[in-house]
Amino acid sequence: VQLQASGGGLVQAGESLRLSCAAASGTRFTISAMAWYRQAPGKQRELVASISDGGVINYADSVKGRFTISRDNAKNTGFLLMSNLKPEDTAVYYCNAAGDYIVYGVEYVVGRGDFWGQGTLVTVSS
Repeated sequence: VQLQASGGGLVQAGESLRLSCAAASGTRFTISAMAWYRQAPGKQRELVASISDGGVINYADSVKGRFTISRDNAKNTGFLLMSNLKPEDTAVYYCNAAGDYIVYGVEYVVGRGDFWGQGTLVTVSS
């Protein structure tokens, strides 16, 4: 299952962006739990926000009050709304999601797993 993270871009400090995470065309992926990570140049990947299959949400201290993680079960899409962005938020953002999937093809492939998106770059200028 290939997850696609999108929505990154170049913004000024104080602006907002919304990242999305969904399976590529041809796959139905029902998100049960997901998380967003980020990796800034020269730094380790860090957990930004997570939502469990039961709906429990956690945020890194550095983004509390500014970022909101959510999922739309009808659209099988996860989101990260980032508000009041700061230059230190500049990083490549990755989604990680677990859930059930159906891959449509000559034969349906059904399963459950944990997958990563390819990353989307967020650049915040001061």
